[in-house]
Amino acid sequence: MHQGLSDASRRTPEPGTVGAVLRCSISLVGAFSLYHGARAIRPARSAQRLLAYLALRDVALLRSHVAGTLWPDAPDARAMGNLRSTLWRVRKLPGSLVVASGDEVALAPGVAVDVHVLGALARHIIDRPDEPAVSFADDRPAEVEALAVANDLLSDWSDDWLLVERERFRQLRLHALERLGGLLATAGRYGRAVEICLAAVSGEPLRESALRRLIEVHLAEGNRVEALRQYDAYRQLMRDELGLGPSRQIVDLLAAIAE
Repeated sequence: MHQGLSDASRRTPEPGTVGAVLRCSISLVGAFSLYHGARAIRPARSAQRLLAYLALRDVALLRSHVAGTLWPDAPDARAMGNLRSTLWRVRKLPGSLVVASGDEVALAPGVAVDVHVLGALARHIIDRPDEPAVSFADDRPAEVEALAVANDLLSDWSDDWLLVERERFRQLRLHALERLGGLLATAGRYGRAVEICLAAVSGEPLRESALRRLIEVHLAEGNRVEALRQYDAYRQLMRDELGLGPSRQIVDLLAAIAE
């Protein structure tokens, strides 16, 4: 159960703001990190979990909801006590990180969160099919590179509340990379297209849509041997991991080579 913050307190930057100088920033892609300006802060694990949860939800949440989610095995009174002590620790950290008002708590406005920045870029790529590919490859190379090399959210954490958000970000990132690979190939940027598609394949080796896009790029460039090599590696992986073969779609994609 939660309630939304006002528009002024949203923190999802527009694409193009990666690297902006912000007072506080939180990274959730890969491992947790917190910065106050350029200074790295290492809060206690309970503070990390609270900040990560508030950052991912990005709305004002009832204290009881946060306490029950972060300390699910504790009695209600103990969970609320844990939340109060964790909020006290967070308030002792440099910068303004949380806003607590009445029964609600939220991440403070102005705190940058990397997953929001990368998510905004990914949606921009997916939702604007007419955007020239070169604008992503050349105008925002650092952002595109960050998206290409991104890891799972908090990959070393196993909290149940994180699982859905982790999968949501993974799917969004992979769809964006596949889309961008196609845009780059259409623009004749085959080398960069292959790079982007390989990032998608590396993110999920069994994902056939990513492998199909990579093969399409190789074929568009006239590299039939590369296309066949990728197909053979994928076919072997499918057999070893799942005992299955590639779908008809990918087989038909390569049928023209054998003719």
